[in-house]
Amino acid sequence: MRPLVAPPSRILSAIAGLVVALSLAAWAVAGAWGVQPRAHAASTCHISANEGEDLGPTYVTYIGVSGGASCAQAKKLVRSYYQCRVKHGGKFDEGKLGHCSGVEGFHCTEHRYGVIKVQYDASVTCARGRETVRHNYTQFT
Repeated sequence: MRPLVAPPSRILSAIAGLVVALSLAAWAVAGAWGVQPRAHAASTCHISANEGEDLGPTYVTYIGVSGGASCAQAKKLVRSYYQCRVKHGGKFDEGKLGHCSGVEGFHCTEHRYGVIKVQYDASVTCARGRETVRHNYTQFT
């Protein structure tokens, strides 16, 4: 007499096949609706020696992007952020000690460290939705 229940290996094979079939169907439907999966890994932007000194602050030492932000967009944001800082700084420090809460639709936060009378270092994070731009700089005062 034959058993009425399939062996466990055959059941697992059937379940695995069903999972694959459902995954392919979901992927096909998403593609038909124009939904494309996105994977935006964080990356570090190249800064040439000249760029590191031409982006606004005395030295820009790091620029990183994630969530779909581009390096070109990040470099533009670093310049805009510096201009915003200068605009909101004091007249006696030529704006170098100013702060900026955001530019170009990004909300920015800044952490200053290594502060001495003649310079400070800072780490800035700017976010807009999933896009994030981080940069570090040294500012001579």
